[in-house]
Amino acid sequence: MKLSRNGRWLLACAVSIAMVLGVSACGNGTIGYLWVLAGQSSSNTIGNVITGYKIDNNTGNLTEIVHSPFTAGAGGSGAPQYAVVVPGGRYLYTVNLNEAKNSVVLFSVGGDGVLAAQQEYGTVGATPAWFDLSGNYLYVLDRVSPARDASGKAPACTSPTMANNTAPCGSVEVFSVDTTTGLLTPVLNNTIKINNVATSYFPVGPNPSRIRAVGGSVVVLNGDDTTTIFGASSNGQLTTTANSLQILDQSASTNFTSMTTGGSYLYLTDGTHNQINQYTVTNGVLQPGAGSPFANVVPNTTPVWTLTASDGTSQNYLYVLNSGSSTANQGAGSISAYSIDSANGRLTALGNVSGSASSNSQYTTGANPVCMVSDPTNRYVYTSNADGTVTGFLRRQGIGGLSPLRRGSQFTANGKPTCLVASGITS
Repeated sequence: MKLSRNGRWLLACAVSIAMVLGVSACGNGTIGYLWVLAGQSSSNTIGNVITGYKIDNNTGNLTEIVHSPFTAGAGGSGAPQYAVVVPGGRYLYTVNLNEAKNSVVLFSVGGDGVLAAQQEYGTVGATPAWFDLSGNYLYVLDRVSPARDASGKAPACTSPTMANNTAPCGSVEVFSVDTTTGLLTPVLNNTIKINNVATSYFPVGPNPSRIRAVGGSVVVLNGDDTTTIFGASSNGQLTTTANSLQILDQSASTNFTSMTTGGSYLYLTDGTHNQINQYTVTNGVLQPGAGSPFANVVPNTTPVWTLTASDGTSQNYLYVLNSGSSTANQGAGSISAYSIDSANGRLTALGNVSGSASSNSQYTTGANPVCMVSDPTNRYVYTSNADGTVTGFLRRQGIGGLSPLRRGSQFTANGKPTCLVASGITS
């Protein structure tokens, strides 16, 4: 059949449109973005930046986004530690540490994952440690609350496990999120007033390190091995009860290094004893799970991060990121993998891709990994490593184990990575 000139033109247009639209339909192209944060300047003289990547659908490989790396702070001086993305992927927030100013920075996410700083919000407390996004609220955790004594100093925080504690109390700041603009508005604490004016923070224990929203509660992990658990009201208010302060270790000798959730379960890694503690969260109360704590199957290492992921079924998996040398991987980090029992949250170690439980989880990362994330489809897992690299893995669906990416698993990042965050295509 011979086409006319107009026919050939229409056919060419149809093919071009099909190629564009077929990116998603045929499983090719970009499925999301990955942003890697770099704090203070490192040996390659690059710091305070965010490296952006496109995630390839077929291979999980990373390609750096045009105009990347992006300046981390609105004023160019932020040292980003952690980031979250609002559902839909239009806005990204980083929590930044800086000697002159600690802040949360709002970025808009443009086409191809390009970041543009929009607004910087100074924190009322000092040394922001972590934050979490749940619904329309952003929770920022500060290691030092704004509270001051008559002399203007931060008083020592009373601790049930450390009688001689000299560290000040920490605090939580709550911001409501405008889902249209991404702008933040502080939520005032109506239960604590100074000179009849509501304060802008909610006090917690000394040296807090992690915060997580789970099961209608907001859980804060304090540095004295206690937790402060708030009820999260629909208006953003955080409320306490008689059970809000809970002791995890009376001796305060545990080094809790990470906290994550899986459904109504909460998992804490213990760097001192190289194990994972599992709890259920019911009506704002933590209850140890059956069989908890669980020994980490990678010996001679320190767990630093945890991640839960599923295959789109009721089966969930827990991945533990280990820093330091393990027996099998001298000089490198590793990931250990577990299946989560849906009935009670109990962990069972997975075998590696060959099915051998004895060689479980020797999934090698770059040196001294610090953070881990999955892509929007839960098919790939990535770690940011202090040696200036990102390591990628393919999640084996229905098995939970990991395997290297087909076209290479190591990617170079700008600066010394602190953490990373992923999002789907901007909607």
